[in-house]
Amino acid sequence: MKFLAALAQIGPTLGNVEANFRIFERSVRQAERKGAELLVFPELSLTGYFLKDMVPDVAERTGGELVKRVAALSKDVALVVGFVEESPRHTFYNAGAYFEGGRLVHLHRKIYLPTYGLFDEHRYVGAGSQVRAFDTRFGRAAILVCEDAWHPSLAYVAAQDGADFLFIPSASPARGPHRRRKAPGAAPGRGPSLSIQRTWQSLNRAYAAAFNQFVLFSNRVGYEDGIHFWGGSEIVGPSGEALAAAPLGKPRLAVGEVDTAEVRRSRVISPTLRDENLHLVLRELRRIGSSGRD
Repeated sequence: MKFLAALAQIGPTLGNVEANFRIFERSVRQAERKGAELLVFPELSLTGYFLKDMVPDVAERTGGELVKRVAALSKDVALVVGFVEESPRHTFYNAGAYFEGGRLVHLHRKIYLPTYGLFDEHRYVGAGSQVRAFDTRFGRAAILVCEDAWHPSLAYVAAQDGADFLFIPSASPARGPHRRRKAPGAAPGRGPSLSIQRTWQSLNRAYAAAFNQFVLFSNRVGYEDGIHFWGGSEIVGPSGEALAAAPLGKPRLAVGEVDTAEVRRSRVISPTLRDENLHLVLRELRRIGSSGRD
């Protein structure tokens, strides 16, 4: 199966969900014009990132009117969207959701909430407690929200649960020096790179190649509270090569062709998932967990 996938590298307005929904509408129309069947938005793309005390004001129930409006946008183009979810018990979560055919198919609550340096997520939202792969019309997929992808155990679980696609919506700020040289594996003609960009590229390529899957990394752009979000969204194929990439710092719709036959081809050539010894991993993790180590 071949299809076009797109990444909506946008700069949402902090706390203004209606303005951001209009960006969603424009992005979906643009993706439709380009023939894309799948569109991945960044982390908290419906709300903005540094929400702090605004979290309760912008939170949405999964059955809420705004979520229904987002779902309606997915009738022709499947969507991955980031927003603040409010649970029935009024706990708030940094959530990534997959919509297809006009309905919400899957919701992932971000597990690892960065609370260090300029990050303060754990003060405002709760942590998720599970990783699940789910079925889409393109194949089996999983969502990891930004910091989740910095914990290889979650990518491993998603792959073991059958994910052929790994969606990574992100709100990654620019950190590290700005260098003139290109990052390893950067697409020809791209400009200078950031150290955080090179780290993300390494993660995306490692997961794609190790688990023979497609990685769709959608990072936002723009400024909030003086913090710059750098963009650099990319689609990486099972061979570890970039199929599409967006530039640094600019709103852009990046579109690339995905051929699901590449998953089979890469797993025939490199059958690492077939040879994975899950029982050994579980046994060793139980041993480590029972040792009382911090």
